[in-house]
Amino acid sequence: MATTADIKNGLTIIFNNELYKIVEFLHVKPGKGGAFVRTKLKGITNGKTFDYTFQSGAKIDIARVERRPFSYLYKDDSGFVFMHNETYEQVSIQKELIEGVEFLKESQYVEIVFDADSETPLFCELPNSVVLEVTYTEPGLKGDTASSTTLKPATLETGVEIKVPLFIKIGEKIKVDTRDKTYIERAK
Repeated sequence: MATTADIKNGLTIIFNNELYKIVEFLHVKPGKGGAFVRTKLKGITNGKTFDYTFQSGAKIDIARVERRPFSYLYKDDSGFVFMHNETYEQVSIQKELIEGVEFLKESQYVEIVFDADSETPLFCELPNSVVLEVTYTEPGLKGDTASSTTLKPATLETGVEIKVPLFIKIGEKIKVDTRDKTYIERAK
């Protein structure tokens, strides 16, 4: 049994007999009264997010989960098929379990989190950023510079549309943040 001192971002805990991932936390020590830990929890099975405050030193149950490296192969009727990078074992996962599914492309490296006790996949995480090619965007106007703050829509090779700066052209590779679906920079 662990305590609130063991809380960190990404930790999976058992709370009210359900699995939750800690999205963010903040340890608060007010001037009066005892310290506490304010957390944002995301349900593994339902995806709902809510805030919860633990008293400092409270006992928590840490779930036994394993992160395993996989590569995306293809999509079929059963879901998205991934292959383990070392054992070549194939796993099919439903769309609802994949965070950032719209940025998924063939041979993409991902991590699948498994429940260590039952060996069932809980969720699939893409890297924080991916490099994708711009397949369509309107041409920029003369005078558009890198310091411009105006954005325009662009369609990427996976079909997702995001906002990019005016100087981005068709065929360029850009780095995209998969967590908030925003443009980061041109790929080098």
